Amino acid sequence: MEMRQGVLPVSISDFIPLPAGENQYTSEFIESHMAIVLKDTEKYVTVGICKTDSSELRDILSHFHDKRIEYRKLDHDDLSEYLGKLHSRLSEDTFTGNLIGNRKLVLDRIANDAPVINFVNSMIIEAMRKRASDIHIEAFTDTVNIRFRIDGTLAIHNTIDPSLFPAISSRFKIMANLNTMEQRRPQDGRISVHLGDDTQDIRISIIPTARGESLVLRLLNRKSTLPFLVSLGLQNKTLRELQSIVKASSGLILVTGPTGSGKTTTLNSLLREMDQNHKKIITVEDPVEYSLEGINQIQTHEAVGLTFNSVLKRILRQDPDVIMIGEIRDSETANLAVRAALTGHLVLSTLHTNDAVSVIDRLTNMGVQPFMTAAVLKTAMAQRLVRKVCTSCRKKRAVTPAEKKLFNKAGKNPDFIYDASGCSRCGGTGYRGRILIHEYFFMDEVIEQLIADGKRHHEIHTYLQERGTLFLLDDGLDKVIAGITTLSEIETVLVIP
Repeated sequence: MEMRQGVLPVSISDFIPLPAGENQYTSEFIESHMAIVLKDTEKYVTVGICKTDSSELRDILSHFHDKRIEYRKLDHDDLSEYLGKLHSRLSEDTFTGNLIGNRKLVLDRIANDAPVINFVNSMIIEAMRKRASDIHIEAFTDTVNIRFRIDGTLAIHNTIDPSLFPAISSRFKIMANLNTMEQRRPQDGRISVHLGDDTQDIRISIIPTARGESLVLRLLNRKSTLPFLVSLGLQNKTLRELQSIVKASSGLILVTGPTGSGKTTTLNSLLREMDQNHKKIITVEDPVEYSLEGINQIQTHEAVGLTFNSVLKRILRQDPDVIMIGEIRDSETANLAVRAALTGHLVLSTLHTNDAVSVIDRLTNMGVQPFMTAAVLKTAMAQRLVRKVCTSCRKKRAVTPAEKKLFNKAGKNPDFIYDASGCSRCGGTGYRGRILIHEYFFMDEVIEQLIADGKRHHEIHTYLQERGTLFLLDDGLDKVIAGITTLSEIETVLVIP
């Protein structure tokens, strides 16, 4: 008799040690169905499952077991963590072959051995569980560092012996259909990993180093939830004006900041604000990070000539209302984007500059005439991502004299601010999640004239300051005072005078 209603939630730790050998499912079955045997007696078997409403899984298990099944509900992260620990160790016994001779055949065989596969799988599972955006695998003389980037910060997750690195590198190359013997030239590829109901897309970059190779894996979960514009951390005035600007029929909207500052997320959140039913929206991206219903998304592929420039020239024939270009990288793309904005299209894109005003100089350096920029630019927004302080363990403290001077200079006068502490919820880091700090300006007749006249950066910045524009530091300090982040976090992304 199976329990179909009121499945009790449990923790795997309550059943350790779990059944093994013939009394346990294979690791492949556990990972694909997120189900595991917790207890096995003569009369019944206790099975932990993550999806309690899956009738298909229950049918499979009912035919597998010849005794009564009692189901218990498992948390997905709990099972992923158990699998990660189960497969987290590799030993030098993995390398039983002689690497002298036909090295490729030996490496390919080792890379397809269960210990290596389990180690690689567990690494990806653990990275997903910890909300990592990137995995860095770096070979050095005496060790191999495996680091996860979580909330923008890199930290060592594991270290392994250098002798184990060739098999791990080869495993990733096999998964991405790359050349397993190539160690002198950079290689790029893509991997799709299926873990239960999740599909994890991974973009892999491999470059040779003096002591081996460096592998960087960018994790792109197809089920990543795109945040609404209202949840990005924009101040109310900014939010209202951006929501108004995206209703424009033509013009250029630019988001700027360093790599990893969330520019693509902001652009996609802006697209989400648009009337997708009555507008033709086309994006050109590298990679496509969010799947958006009702929007035509194009993935660039330079190897077959599918570049930003080649696609942009052709999508204008598709009669689009809105075009989103993942990044303006060169003069040709910049001029194509400006011309599209001039001819009745709303164009959204990103640039790499330190602040919002610098987009004007950047476009000029790319060959766009200042009067053209003045004619099409609707708004420019600069942003940074900072970690949010964990509300469960943050600590209030008095503002120091030096800090008070900084706040006063910005026209603010707090008596106290918060510091990060550390607890189980945030994993001991004192932080959990990230939020935007931003600055932006929208065009008016004065700025248009300043740009058209070729005025310098500081002159435009001074006018915006007089107009009451909110700059990056202002927004950062406001979020420090509100207890959302810390002053030390602001100092990691901004140069504070």
